[in-house]
Amino acid sequence: MLHPRANAMLAFALPALIIGSASSLVLILVMKFAEALQRLLWVNVPAALNIDTHSPWWLVGMLTLTGVAVGLIIRFLPGHAGPDPATESLIGMPLPLSAVPGLGLALIIGLAGGVSLGPENPITAINIALVVAAGSRLLPKVPRMDWIILAAAGTIGALFGTPVAAALIFSQTLAGNNDVPLWDRLFAPLMAAAAGAVTTQLFFTPNFSLQIDAYAATRLADIFSGSIVALIAIALGMVAVWSFPHIHRLFHSIKNPVLMLGLGGFVLGLLALIGGEITLFKGLDEMKQLAIGENFSVTELMLITLTKLAALVIAAASGFRGGRIFPAVFVGVALGLMLHQHVPAVPAAITVSCAIMGLVLVVTRDGWLSLFMAVAVVPELHLLPVLCIVMLPAWLVLAGKPLMLVGKGKQLPPRED
Repeated sequence: MLHPRANAMLAFALPALIIGSASSLVLILVMKFAEALQRLLWVNVPAALNIDTHSPWWLVGMLTLTGVAVGLIIRFLPGHAGPDPATESLIGMPLPLSAVPGLGLALIIGLAGGVSLGPENPITAINIALVVAAGSRLLPKVPRMDWIILAAAGTIGALFGTPVAAALIFSQTLAGNNDVPLWDRLFAPLMAAAAGAVTTQLFFTPNFSLQIDAYAATRLADIFSGSIVALIAIALGMVAVWSFPHIHRLFHSIKNPVLMLGLGGFVLGLLALIGGEITLFKGLDEMKQLAIGENFSVTELMLITLTKLAALVIAAASGFRGGRIFPAVFVGVALGLMLHQHVPAVPAAITVSCAIMGLVLVVTRDGWLSLFMAVAVVPELHLLPVLCIVMLPAWLVLAGKPLMLVGKGKQLPPRED
């Protein structure tokens, strides 16, 4: 009854649904463990021992011990907890299964200990490894690249609670063969992403939006203001990108991962003393504290912005397992709020969304993902025309600039079938 094209798409429907749901469950499991450990380390233990968690020795000690713990995992567990995250993009080739336990444990400890990285890169790598291993065993004739795409799509859908981000990312990755319509190629990844998003929403609804003044109508002046904000964010982000390989080389001159990550944790603790506890952790909950807090001055917001950006660079360069997108969003929010306070005539919706777009663009070099994150945090339909126009000069400025990667990561190659 159906066209062969439809039959081919339906063949992947059930595997896509299973993979998307399983990817979400892995994410939820890891995040629940990390939240429980974070509460134990930062609430229960200090309360039982009558420790002031705001004291300098506690902040520096906790981050240093977190680094030592992650270093011990990398040093002694089979698979060494995966490759150096500074060399990997969001979607890469599958890791050996032996690396999955160590990578998951290193991620949980880093998230709970306050490291300024998100879960996105390790979770995606873990799900890709599991799905490729299972898929290759159960259906060996299916190309490995198909399993990678479905696992990545399901994970991205689960992370953001919507399949939109996965659709945008894979619309450029899978567009390359004029003989097969793009939506045919997106069918299975979209199903995986939708299944991942729905499964996540059964447990909790990811909420990235901030409580800032609504953006009522598009103004021509906001296009120019937004472009300036985006360029400021890009300039700030490129300072981090250019310093990244040098800091990475400095840390990796220490051959022992326990000492290397212990030093990295110590530096992160010192940065927390400068920027405050709000600069700890992945940044999604903390950025909401920034938006509702009315006591942050321009100087304080500038300090928070620079501290969080430095913490992101140190954490990624010193070998902690984690992603760079979520903390980059926090930096964008802090920068946007600072610029709005400095020039109140420019709406906060413009400064925050354009700053996020610029920072995420620097970190990921993915226009669709950057646009999505800006709209997810500031969900105003009137912003879309402004952001699409602001994206153009921002992309021109970044053309040919170095990526926030050390060496050449094993990125997902274009699909040819």
